[in-house]
Amino acid sequence: RLIAVHTISSALELKTCNNMTKALNPFSTHFNDATGGSRTRWPVASQMADGVILRSLVTFGSLYFLLIIQTYNRLNYFFPDDVNSVTPSTHLDSMRNVEIEEVHHPAKSQKLLNDISELAQIMPFPQSIHDVSFDEIIHPAEEILAKEVRGANHVRNGKNTRHELDGVEPILVPAFWDPYAVIMNATSKSEDFLTENDKSYLKKVLAPLQNGYPSVRKYLGNYGQRLMTPEEAKSIGSYIPVTSQKFSNRKSFLHGKEKLETIFVAIASYRDFQCRQTVESIFSRARFPERIRVAVVDQYAFGEDTPCSQPEVPCGEDPFQILCKYKSQIDFFEIEAKYSVGPVFARHLGNRMYRGEYYAMQSDAHVDYVKDWDIRTTTELDSSSNEMAILTTYLSDVTGSLDKDGNSMRSTRPIMCKSDYEGFGSDKHLRHGQQPEGEAMVHGEPTLEPFWAAGFSFSRGHFIVNIPYDQHLPMIFQGEEISIGLRAFSYGYDFYTPQHSHCFHYYGTGEAAVKAHRNTIPTFWENSQKYSGVADKGMRRLNGIIQMNPEIDRNTWNHADETLYGVGNVRELQKFFETFGIDTVKKKTQDHLCQFAGRNMHWIFKQYLRQNRMGIDYQHINYKFKDPDIHGRTWVHLLPKNQLNV
Repeated sequence: RLIAVHTISSALELKTCNNMTKALNPFSTHFNDATGGSRTRWPVASQMADGVILRSLVTFGSLYFLLIIQTYNRLNYFFPDDVNSVTPSTHLDSMRNVEIEEVHHPAKSQKLLNDISELAQIMPFPQSIHDVSFDEIIHPAEEILAKEVRGANHVRNGKNTRHELDGVEPILVPAFWDPYAVIMNATSKSEDFLTENDKSYLKKVLAPLQNGYPSVRKYLGNYGQRLMTPEEAKSIGSYIPVTSQKFSNRKSFLHGKEKLETIFVAIASYRDFQCRQTVESIFSRARFPERIRVAVVDQYAFGEDTPCSQPEVPCGEDPFQILCKYKSQIDFFEIEAKYSVGPVFARHLGNRMYRGEYYAMQSDAHVDYVKDWDIRTTTELDSSSNEMAILTTYLSDVTGSLDKDGNSMRSTRPIMCKSDYEGFGSDKHLRHGQQPEGEAMVHGEPTLEPFWAAGFSFSRGHFIVNIPYDQHLPMIFQGEEISIGLRAFSYGYDFYTPQHSHCFHYYGTGEAAVKAHRNTIPTFWENSQKYSGVADKGMRRLNGIIQMNPEIDRNTWNHADETLYGVGNVRELQKFFETFGIDTVKKKTQDHLCQFAGRNMHWIFKQYLRQNRMGIDYQHINYKFKDPDIHGRTWVHLLPKNQLNV
């Protein structure tokens, strides 16, 4: 029976599933582009297109499905923790006679678990957003307007319902990555290919999952209720094999590896003509572009701007252009600019496009990368010896930073340590300012820092799974970084600035900006009048979730999906505020935090890195930062002895 399921799923790889239309609303379409690939455009008047190919995703799903069924009662949740270059036939024979009841026997259950772990290499890469179903959601600005302007009471038990939205149509967006959902989706599309015996078997093994299957978020710490285990964290991430001939001239960079971790890159672009240049830089400057998958949320004026997905010439004329050569590794989700409500929702959509890659990176749409950036970032992240590490910082200006071959000409990098309150009344929020830049004082590894930056973030893939951007924060710009940063802290993540810069930014001012005409690019604020008033509601929710407006009545802000986009219980946010000198009542910060951040913070806090590599244990940190210009260097006595005179 197990062999039958695998055979069926393999056949599905070659079967085009036609007429998969979802006549839900006039907001989404899927169509071929100039690269010969595909992209999703929203919103335009059309339906989901025909011709979605399930490809080898279904093979991966079926094998995961077997694992879940056989181990569900014994282990509750599981995802394979490794990927090897074995073929599906290697171990399936030994699994033929394994029955569902055997899961109750620990030894047999463990053997099955190990067998399927070895088969995990058939997880295909790249996966596309078009391989799974799309979700219906309400546009975040329309959600607020429907309630505040039209008076529709549209939230019931934290969920939006169409009949309560007073005629507001839902939109189609990519579904969040979840292996369990992928399995169920793939199986539901298999019925036409199954014999009656196969259907009977699947009905039997699917029974435990019919009344709500466990989600990946529940598996990874139950929405932050507990810290992930090392095994759970390790299980997230796909690989590509490196045994093929095409890697022979690059094996010196692999250090004996037989498989290579994949990298997901999310880009949110608003009417940005340098978006394509950024995508090209990502692939052309990587040592192993085969491992990279890019997801672009492209917000542009249809019929006026050039989309990010359009190459200089059609792929038929020059198939070696980056957009053509790597078309299977690039997804575009297109939004008409007039519906844009800022970077938070755009990046939320980017998070939805993640498909199980080992590493995850967030990038702006106007960035140039250094040569071999993929090797440099992965090596540096791994050197932290911290599974919960995130490399993140504001980027240095590209002017004078790169030579013609893509080598960095800078020895300095910024560090995230400067933040203060801005705004008035209930809108007052913490905003990170211009960050200091200098040479690293910690060598051979990245340096711990207090804050997270949106323009560059590089981490393990489970970070995007656990801390997706909030769907319900329209027209928010300032505040997104402290929101993600505090939510990540509460789940147990730690922030590091790289020792060296891995990419550089085209800013809106300066020589590079003038040459690139960046100072003429529109921003999403051109939609402010259309969505007037929604930003205040969004900011109140943002500050409420991260506990930065304790003076505000909790009943005055939207609590929809708070489990999905809220804080965890691994660390209390009050611990963050006390450690880094933030007073959420008086709305003040202790000055000169940058004197402590960097070398001092790094060597003091690193002492409490858990032995299992699962983050800094803040239960052992009692330090409370005070302005050193007033109170002196209060941290000196906490430094390890070997760092006192450095």
